[in-house]
Amino acid sequence: MKKFIGFTLIELLVSISIIGILVTIALSAYSTINKKTHDTKRKSDIEQVRSALEMYRADNKFYPTGGCTGASCTNVAVSTLSSDLLSYMTTIPSDPKASQSYWYRATDLVSGNYYGYCLSAQLEQTDPTDLCTPNTGYNWGTKNP
Repeated sequence: MKKFIGFTLIELLVSISIIGILVTIALSAYSTINKKTHDTKRKSDIEQVRSALEMYRADNKFYPTGGCTGASCTNVAVSTLSSDLLSYMTTIPSDPKASQSYWYRATDLVSGNYYGYCLSAQLEQTDPTDLCTPNTGYNWGTKNP
């Protein structure tokens, strides 16, 4: 009687199933790590812009107007502040996702100058440290005061 050497169909199916499960777990972990990496970059970028805004205020005694005319303010993309902030930072940071932007709004109007601001970003993971969100749909931000 001749003996066949090889794997049975059941053994092959079990092996393929195990490999499939491991690949699914790895992709899920990669996706979560990627989202956390993007969120960390967003927070770092907002902190860089915040530092530049504080240096701008130290020199000018107030914050840039952004999209404000008098008491009427609209949210503007941080990239529109480049003429005000490029002397304080080499480049204006942009969101890791090209479809999103960082947002800025001047606040606390006193005698024609703005003494506060709100910066925001859209995080991919939920974050309970939200301080301000000047743009609808954005879930994290920082402000002064």
